[in-house]
Amino acid sequence: MAPKNILVIMGSPRKGSTFFACEDLRKELGQHLPVEFEYLWLKDADLKPCRGCLSCFSRGEETCPNRDDAPRIEQKMHEADAVVFATPVYGLNVTGQMKVFVDRFSYIFHRPRFFDKKAFILTTAGIMGNKEVQKYLTTVARIWGFEIAGNAGTVTATPVSPGQAEKNRKEIARAAGEFAAALRRPARKSPGLYDLIVFHGQRAAFRRLETISPADYRYWNGKGWFDRGARYFTGVPVNPVYHAIGVAVEKISARRMEKDLAACTVEQP
Repeated sequence: MAPKNILVIMGSPRKGSTFFACEDLRKELGQHLPVEFEYLWLKDADLKPCRGCLSCFSRGEETCPNRDDAPRIEQKMHEADAVVFATPVYGLNVTGQMKVFVDRFSYIFHRPRFFDKKAFILTTAGIMGNKEVQKYLTTVARIWGFEIAGNAGTVTATPVSPGQAEKNRKEIARAAGEFAAALRRPARKSPGLYDLIVFHGQRAAFRRLETISPADYRYWNGKGWFDRGARYFTGVPVNPVYHAIGVAVEKISARRMEKDLAACTVEQP
């Protein structure tokens, strides 16, 4: 079996606990299947903060006024078999470097694209915050199109007691097994209810934004996601109950969107 190429988006500003947790993950994962890790350190990347100009939403990411490493980083994510989003918990959230990364690629929330990729979420915390940060990054990765292949959170307050070190080891070992199983699975899993609500909710919005957000409209239209038969972003099987709920959400969202657009038109001078 050819090695799986794993890209680590490293949000830590230093080679500390999060890096060592990633290395532990690499070693444990290697017990299941061959892997090659590549680290992309955000602290060393030329990634400029989002300016909030909305140009990427309305006209396309190529019109962003920031000229930096974003296109290269996106290409690396496309080339990998899986991406590990790794960050320590700072102030009960991701690091500043990781937040700049997420903000810089905000256009992917509107135009998802990583449906053939797996994502793994890895966090480290001194005491608390792992669950909250994992939930945030999981939401980001899912909306971007990734299939979530596992997560792990370790507690690394100095000094780490022998008992906590053993808990961390077991956490990484457990997660590595889960990650390996996902990497071996050729087909993408069926979407969950949340994924379908996102799909139908976004479809209701972008179908009505051809003039306001033409880049989003063109992207969705070009993918065929506005077509009547489109049930999700990809052709994977969809739970019929989840589909029915998604369609209901789309109808409600469409009515709300049309009402808001009509109100905006009336208010124009």
